[in-house]
Parts: sequence; C-alpha cells; structure tokens
Amino acid sequence: MLKQTEGSHAVAEAVGLCRPEVICAYPISPQTHIVEGLGEMVKAGDIQNCEYINVESEFAAMSVAIGSSAAGARTYTATASQGLLFMAEAVYNASGLGLPIVMTVANRAIGAPINIWNDHTDSMSQRDCGWIQIFAENNQEALDLHIQAFKLAEELSLPVMVCMDGFILTHAYERVDMPSQEQVDAFLPPYVPRQVLDPASPVSIGAMVGPEAFTEVRYLAHAKQMQALELIPKISTEFKEIFARESGGLIRPYKLDDAETVVIALGSVLGTIKDTIDEMREDGIKIGVLGITSFRPFPIAAIRRALSHARRIVVLEKSLAVGIGGIVATDVRLAMDGLDTKIYTVVAGLGGRNILRSSLHRVFRQAMHDQLEPLHFLDLEWNSVNRELERERKSRRSGPIAENILRDIGKVRSGSMG
Repeated sequence: MLKQTEGSHAVAEAVGLCRPEVICAYPISPQTHIVEGLGEMVKAGDIQNCEYINVESEFAAMSVAIGSSAAGARTYTATASQGLLFMAEAVYNASGLGLPIVMTVANRAIGAPINIWNDHTDSMSQRDCGWIQIFAENNQEALDLHIQAFKLAEELSLPVMVCMDGFILTHAYERVDMPSQEQVDAFLPPYVPRQVLDPASPVSIGAMVGPEAFTEVRYLAHAKQMQALELIPKISTEFKEIFARESGGLIRPYKLDDAETVVIALGSVLGTIKDTIDEMREDGIKIGVLGITSFRPFPIAAIRRALSHARRIVVLEKSLAVGIGGIVATDVRLAMDGLDTKIYTVVAGLGGRNILRSSLHRVFRQAMHDQLEPLHFLDLEWNSVNRELERERKSRRSGPIAENILRDIGKVRSGSMG
C-alpha cells in the first residue's frame, strides 16, 4: 500500500509487521520517533504478544535485548550516536553470544563537540564489533531492510544493525510502499532460535573462554560473517519474489558498464551523487556509482568484480578515521589490491554539513584529471583551520578549538570567550 509517511514511522510500521516479541526502548535523537511509534502500536494492540520495555539507558536497552533474545524472543531496539557508544560493551556481547537482535542505528555524529546531525561516525566506530551492518539509501530501502534484517539475523544467529541517515531519512516524509501483514508473514517465518536458554535443556551462554579456545571462537564469528556474504543476496532475491521490488543485496551499481571513474558511497548521499552523475553523463563523461549496502561483512569480491574495469575510484564517506583518513576507502583498497586503479578518498558531510552537487562536480572532475589529492575534505574552510593553527602556534593557551572556530565565523560573540 502506497502511503506518505515519515521515515521513522515507516520503519516502526515495518518492524511491527515483523511481529517482534520484545522491544527495548530508550529514546535518543534522531531515532526517537521509531520507538515512540512502536510504543503507540503496542499500546493500541496493533502489535500482538509483544512486551515493550522502557529502560533507563542505552546500555540497559542492549542488556535487556540480550536477555530477551537469549530466552528465545524476537527482539528489536534502536539507538544513535553517543547512545551506541554507551551500549558498546553490550553490543560486543550480543554478537559474541550469537544473538539475532535487530537494531536501527539512526546515524548521527559523535562529540565532542556536541553535534546532533548526520554522519556515519557512530556505526563506523563499531565496525569491528561483530554485527552485520547494512545501509539504506532511502526510506523505502530502510523499510525493506528491516524486514530482511530479521530473516538474516535469525538464519545466522547474528545481530544486525540497519543504518539509516539521521534526520535526512528518519525525519523526511516520502512515499513508501508498505507491505501487508500477509506478505511479511510469507517472507519471514515465525522465530525458531538456533540457541535458547531452556530449563528443560540447560546450557551455559557466555561461558569464560581462555587462550585455549578464544581464537577459534573469534574465527567462527568471522566465518558467520562470511556466510552472510552468500545469504544477503539470497534473501534479497526472495524479497523481490514476494514484494515485487529490488532491495538490499551487497552492492548497488548505477551506470557502471562503461564507467572509467566510479564513485563509491553508503547511505542517503547516493541520491545526490546519482543526480550529479546524471548531469555529468549528459556531458559525455563516463562516470558511474557503486552503492555499498553491506558494509559488514564487506563484499570484497563483489566490489572487485564490479570495478575491475575502472581506471579510478572516488570513495566519498561521511566519517573520518582521525590520523589516517578514510574508513571505507581502506576496505576498498583491499578489494582492489593488485589492480592498476587510482583510489581517492573524499571526506564529506561531517556533522551534517550539506553535500552540494556543485562541490561534487568539482571534485569528480578533479579526480578524472588525476588532480585530486589522495585525501580530500569536501568544502573545508581552510581560512578557519589556518587561523586556529596559527593561534596555537602563537599561544600555548589558545583556548578550546570548537569555540574558537565558532567565534571566527561569527556563531558566538567574542565576549562569550571570557
């Protein structure tokens, strides 16, 4: 059924159609509308046989999710930004225990300085935690990926993060095709745990493991992720058969057949990039886009096959590994190892900064002529940066960087600095 709705409400409705049995809720922007919507649905009786648990923190949300999943309940929660960091210990526990929890991460920057707007720093910080991470380009895909995530998580007995850009998607009103309960039931069978705490068949979950077995346990976690590389496309195909639309998968190519330059990105920025590529194609430029849906596991073989003909790659990413540069670009370089392909990293959109088509035109053309530096910061205000570096050179007590920058650009009054 076609309907115009907010991204968060679309996700909440999709999760409800998956018949969760436990929802652990602690609100943090920009995911708040998701758990609020689910709370209203549970209260109204629209989601049957579901316990909605308000907890006191994000750490508690994941801890409760671990307990409910271990007891055999289909479990869901959501978080963002500092909330994901606060639950980090439990996030690792959930994957280490092999529990099929589904969690929305409404991607948001991490402080300090405080910032509530979108980038991918939060989920990227947990890239090695053992969770599957899949990224949505738009709200239709966010809706669809949540339905697929429950099937993926429960088949592998691994937790899944569905990452959608905070505010850009969560608070945007778009038309989506909301499936029926019958369609979701046909795609997603009732939950049958691969492991469960059962008094009739007692086991120990979370036992102490020493050096004699820890490497083997960790390897098996890696092996499960590798299994996901085969299962994710299969689930995407099954989804298309029932819902009559393509969604999910490992990667999403766009105008790659003759592309000499290829842009790689994750999330909602793909829409802006595609618009830019369409404009450049009108000028006869051979350029294309590869969207990555599955960031963990990282689809090395699929990316290498898709880009074996590319002369250069521009990885545009909304995160920064301080001290080295690109996060996604590092994985892309591994995928392209041994091929004569130039790879450029463009860091963009940090803290919600707009990514403009005019700026993309400029950097893509620079890359095409091999005039782009290996690590480029899109629309970086060099005057502000250089003023601060000069300030630090002149004075050991130069003041807090964030406040200095805001003062320089006129966002705070000079007198407020004391």
